[in-house]
Amino acid sequence: MFNLFKKAKPVEAPEEKAPIAEPQSTKPKKPRTPRKPKVELSQQLNPKDLATQRGEPWVQIINLELDPNNLGNGAVELDWNDVFVARLVKAGFRGKTDQQIVDQWFTTVCRNIVLETFEQEMADPDRRPTGKKDIGNGRSEFS
Repeated sequence: MFNLFKKAKPVEAPEEKAPIAEPQSTKPKKPRTPRKPKVELSQQLNPKDLATQRGEPWVQIINLELDPNNLGNGAVELDWNDVFVARLVKAGFRGKTDQQIVDQWFTTVCRNIVLETFEQEMADPDRRPTGKKDIGNGRSEFS
């Protein structure tokens, strides 16, 4: 009971002697040079160059400028790779320069957005404009 608060003596493990390995060759070893950390390709290239290297089309909106006095007017600046332009030409877009081809594509995209929005509004009976014309005898014509 009196040994309860005393520090226990460490027990020593018996030492095992490892066999000594004999050198297999008498050639002196070259000093080891530290390895260079591998940098992934995606860390070296920007997204445009990476997509180009992979053969993928790439386009990005770089800048969007709006007229503060008339928010309906503005300009969009795009950046693209050559693979994107090649795909547009293959899809039937034509122009003398890459700028004209991409501009034609962007105009088509914007036009499709407007047409889809218009079609959705026309399909909604609560939102579509209706004209009511009384044609007599308690009958009406809707257009």
